[in-house]
Amino acid sequence: MERLLIGFFTLATIFLALFSACSSGSDEEPEPVVPDEEVVVETVKVMSYNIHHANPPARPGEIDLDAIASVIRTQNPDVVALQEVDVNTERSGPFNQAAELADRLDMHYFFGKAIDYQGGEYGVAILSRYPLSETVVHRLPTRAGSNGEPRVLTTAKLSLPGGTSIRFGSTHLDAQSSDENRLLQIEEVLEIASGEELPFIIAGDFNAVPDSEVMNIFDSHFTLSCRLCPATSSARNPVRTIDYIAFHHPERKFSVKSHQAVNEKQASDHLPIVAEINVLE
Repeated sequence: MERLLIGFFTLATIFLALFSACSSGSDEEPEPVVPDEEVVVETVKVMSYNIHHANPPARPGEIDLDAIASVIRTQNPDVVALQEVDVNTERSGPFNQAAELADRLDMHYFFGKAIDYQGGEYGVAILSRYPLSETVVHRLPTRAGSNGEPRVLTTAKLSLPGGTSIRFGSTHLDAQSSDENRLLQIEEVLEIASGEELPFIIAGDFNAVPDSEVMNIFDSHFTLSCRLCPATSSARNPVRTIDYIAFHHPERKFSVKSHQAVNEKQASDHLPIVAEINVLE
């Protein structure tokens, strides 16, 4: 009988303790369960292509915009960063190459002049499946006396179908063997990006290899769409990686679905690169 009473009181004590513990938190809402998987709200297919003013290297003096348009059409990108684009120059003819490509591809375009050249203009451009707004040509610095060619970062706002707005930029950094001007230019690019509120994707020909000081500085702010980025120059024998796609936003997250260098060796002296970038919730 004594053992039964002890057992009864023990069970009662345990029950009261459990009831008290459950009741003490009854006024608080349970913490929400946060899912491990992030939600993709948009996917944007980005292409970067140094088109060598549409002159196939194997055919000096010839201009073949149809070849460039065909390469882009095959990849079916949402937005394209172009470098080495001519507008009304003697070598390429009396027309705007960005406008001509946009017309062939049924895309919107914006051209950013870097320099006056042969009676016309030369620079970078953006092609987009979606309308462009807030277009700006940012001039990048070049040290006086360095004989560096003036360079620009051209940016535009894109409104994607799902409602996300992004900033997109096309650039082409200095091509001299020294990093001197490229360092000045990449610092200016990062200064521009530091004031950006929208998710920012930049693509272009940086003329800098992955382990250079230029790319190390860039990597401190932007994330490349490739870890071991494929070689892009020259197209005939690609041994140098100098063309990149990258993204940044202090709050908005991204992930990379794919990245590749397109094996097109004839139309230009660079291989184009294409990345599918997910914008996450």
